Amino acid sequence: MTVANPNANTNSEKPSLRYPVICIDGPSGAGKGTVTWRLAQALGYQLLDSGALYRIVGLKAFEAGLITADASQTIDEMAVLALTQSLEIAFVPNNASGRVDIIVNGDAVGEQVRNETVGGYASQIAVFPKVRRALLTLQQDMATRSGLVADGRDMGTVVFPDADVKVFLTASAEARAERRVTQLLNASQIADFEAILATIKARDDRDENRTTAPSKPAADALLLDSSDLDADAVYKQVKQYCQDKGICFNSQ
Repeated sequence: MTVANPNANTNSEKPSLRYPVICIDGPSGAGKGTVTWRLAQALGYQLLDSGALYRIVGLKAFEAGLITADASQTIDEMAVLALTQSLEIAFVPNNASGRVDIIVNGDAVGEQVRNETVGGYASQIAVFPKVRRALLTLQQDMATRSGLVADGRDMGTVVFPDADVKVFLTASAEARAERRVTQLLNASQIADFEAILATIKARDDRDENRTTAPSKPAADALLLDSSDLDADAVYKQVKQYCQDKGICFNSQ
């Protein structure tokens, strides 16, 4: 899918939803990806990892020299927009890994996109209204083709305000840092808890306080704190909420 011209559509002109849409919003590390994957598999819906879109743009902007690790630098928004519009992006479910393979301009970038450093790049470019509008149409268009489970930070407030189901999944910064440390150690990588915690808190602050589409729960969203819940418990609660909202499951 090619990223659209940001002037072609705005939030006020969003297309009507033709298929059921489930929005799973919340900060990184709260468990959104796992529950989104399981819902999409159980329902046979498309999966949208909106955070990956911003990570993709952040990664490619870094590779192009448009941003650096220094979040205080001045960034050329129009240059980032032009780069965004040049990207061909695809999400391909991988049943063997239980994850979604991310393909950009023909290359797999999943492992690069998921690291903490790229998460910081994503947060830097996510503040730009023109870049957000360019990605908005792409995301909304996915809901016109089949049922959709959308994972992000503003899916239920901005991208799909008329979604059938909205969930805001959160967890304490400490719980999320511990989960990330475990992931890194399991992958035989170095993990510094304090550094990861600081990165998470800084990103939360940027995402929650940005002027454009800040990360916050929709007024009609189910609020669920996963700090003391495992993935199965989260899935069961979200699945039950979806069923209460009229979503029919044919499998587990």
